[in-house]
Amino acid sequence: MKRVRKGIVYSITGILAVVVLATVAGSFYMVDFALAPEVNRSDTAACFKKQFDAYPETRLWVDSLREKEALRDTFVTMPSGERHHALYVDKGSSKTALIVHGWRDCAIDFLYLARIYEQLMGYNVVMPDLHAHGLSEGEMVQMGWHDRKDVLHWLSIFLTDTMVVHGVSMGAATTMMMSAEPLPERIKDIRFVADCGYTSAWDEFEGELSNQFGLPPFPILYASNILCKIRYGWSFEEASAIEQVKHCRQPMLFIHGNSDTFVPTEMVYRLYDAKPSKKSLWITEGAGHAESYGKHKKEYVQRIRQFTAMK
Repeated sequence: MKRVRKGIVYSITGILAVVVLATVAGSFYMVDFALAPEVNRSDTAACFKKQFDAYPETRLWVDSLREKEALRDTFVTMPSGERHHALYVDKGSSKTALIVHGWRDCAIDFLYLARIYEQLMGYNVVMPDLHAHGLSEGEMVQMGWHDRKDVLHWLSIFLTDTMVVHGVSMGAATTMMMSAEPLPERIKDIRFVADCGYTSAWDEFEGELSNQFGLPPFPILYASNILCKIRYGWSFEEASAIEQVKHCRQPMLFIHGNSDTFVPTEMVYRLYDAKPSKKSLWITEGAGHAESYGKHKKEYVQRIRQFTAMK
């Protein structure tokens, strides 16, 4: 009988050891998979080609800026000591738009948004490469959390009286996260546009863990959360756009495609409800993730014009 009991104990111990090892290995894989930068992130020629293929209307605009040497590369040392990059177009305006790109993207990927603000609306435009994206230094993606401080730093460098921060996907989450931070007093009017942003890094990873691997959040996501905190100093839970927008007092426009499955559309309704007054919501018909402009170009521009002009 004692041998049987010992055998059961050994079996249970063995199973637990396997589960623990699998969980640890899985958490390392998940963190590295989710937060690893794009391998070819500094290949700007490929980024420009991708942009022009997807949005041909940006090619002539970019060519005209290059002829005037108006599309400038700007490098800044961030408070962290890292060297970060941005594209900048100086229109000589008292209005500036700061465009924030998505997960594993770069500033070039969102030149189509920059064209709207610069060519059609007369804004200066700043397009930073976030930490570990494009030509900016960094080892791992931060899902918008520490990026909110970097975006605020870019904002303080290119201050004008009127400003718009417009982000897409992770850039939208970054925009929402920084919207609750203390803003420079010199800005008379600042507004935020959040296009298909997630409620939190935890919620986004939980959804993708289920969609891609068919796994529940426990134990892998919990272990990955702890690992991220140990390695990088932040957790998936604290990287929360929905908690930040609760404290935002400036106007915010939420945009989301009704066919988005990567960042599920239901997230935007929770974000919109969490935001106090001065808010607008536009659900775009038939648009998947980050497709709202591509599916509704004229209305997208019109919505941005109306939002920025709103009293």
